Amino acid sequence: MKNFNIKAVLFLNYFVFAILLNSVGTVILQMQQNFGISKSSASILEGFKDLPIAICSFILASFLPKIGIKKSMLIALFLVSCMCFVMPFSDDFWFFKLLFTIVGISFALIKISVFTSIGLVTNTDKEHSSFMGYLEGFFMIGVLVGNVLFSLFIDDHNSKSTHWLNVYWVLGALSTLSFLFLFFSKLNENEAKSEKTDLLGDLKNSASLFSYRKVLFFLLCAFLFVLVEQSFQTWTPTFYKEILKVPTSMSIQAGAVLAGAFALGRFLSGFFSKKFSWIYVVSFCVIGFAISILLVLPLTHNIHIDTGTTWLNAPLVVYLFPLMGGLLAPIYPSINSVILASIPKYLHSAMSGLIVVFSAIGGTIGSIITGFVFEKFSGQQAFYLSLIPLSMLIVSAIFMNKLKINPKK
Repeated sequence: MKNFNIKAVLFLNYFVFAILLNSVGTVILQMQQNFGISKSSASILEGFKDLPIAICSFILASFLPKIGIKKSMLIALFLVSCMCFVMPFSDDFWFFKLLFTIVGISFALIKISVFTSIGLVTNTDKEHSSFMGYLEGFFMIGVLVGNVLFSLFIDDHNSKSTHWLNVYWVLGALSTLSFLFLFFSKLNENEAKSEKTDLLGDLKNSASLFSYRKVLFFLLCAFLFVLVEQSFQTWTPTFYKEILKVPTSMSIQAGAVLAGAFALGRFLSGFFSKKFSWIYVVSFCVIGFAISILLVLPLTHNIHIDTGTTWLNAPLVVYLFPLMGGLLAPIYPSINSVILASIPKYLHSAMSGLIVVFSAIGGTIGSIITGFVFEKFSGQQAFYLSLIPLSMLIVSAIFMNKLKINPKK
């Protein structure tokens, strides 16, 4: 297979950061139990993760190809490897703020590099869309594995136990392996560079993206989608622990089931993107997810689950809630691929930066709002709120579909 080695590297890098990024829901739950941190206070961990992603993406996106795509990914993997080997010795909340800050900075480098690289290792719009779907699907496999991995280190009989921090030895080893794999791989980065411009020219090219209405509607779509997605991913473990009253390890495993549903949905998006127009896929998913919220959330009220409940004897709603993620999953890779395939390859880095920035801001706002409503009202009401951004998302996607980008501009 052409470009097999570098494609495998992109999958592995995404896998590593999927575990690290989406461990925030597990960490928030453990911070409440280990250190007595409130929900609203713990929710700021999402900001320590997402704001560095947004800031670094904004600063680096336009000239990252000149730094070097491969070099940027190596720097990211080195930083998180070092931080993971520090975490088993952490004994205060600020360690986790630092961890997610480092993870956020590193992910900004990784995601822009990966999104830019896709255009270098694919040849057609459909191939680009399909690879994007499979890549995002593998990202969710990483989230699934991460939740299962963390749950294996949880002590259900002692909520104050910090034994779970030993999981970071495993994550440090995994990120080091990814570093070595990438170090010995080759990537031709020439097409990602605009030889006609200097740094100022690159910045002007990036700014020019805002002149396209299609780009503006896309950025709104990305913001709204991640606002909803991150709310569910971050707060599902806490929802299961406090609303459904299941054991802590099972609460974290619920995040793995949600990730599995996301992975399946994104792998299927790689298939369906070859068969149907992206707007049909996105519309079906948004409407289907909204309907599932209205049908499933009422089942979580006044539910009584025994302390000895396991996945083998849990009520139906315990399974249904995370499976909704399968409907939400195809949206993100579909809209990302459409916009990247619409612009010249030398602008992919700048566009990828904007994707990361608006996604990070959406994730932070979504998690903080959900955490606040969860604490002040209820978990159900926090998730019902997602119907508002979902409605705005489908309207924005329809407008985005009607607009074109003139490549000569």
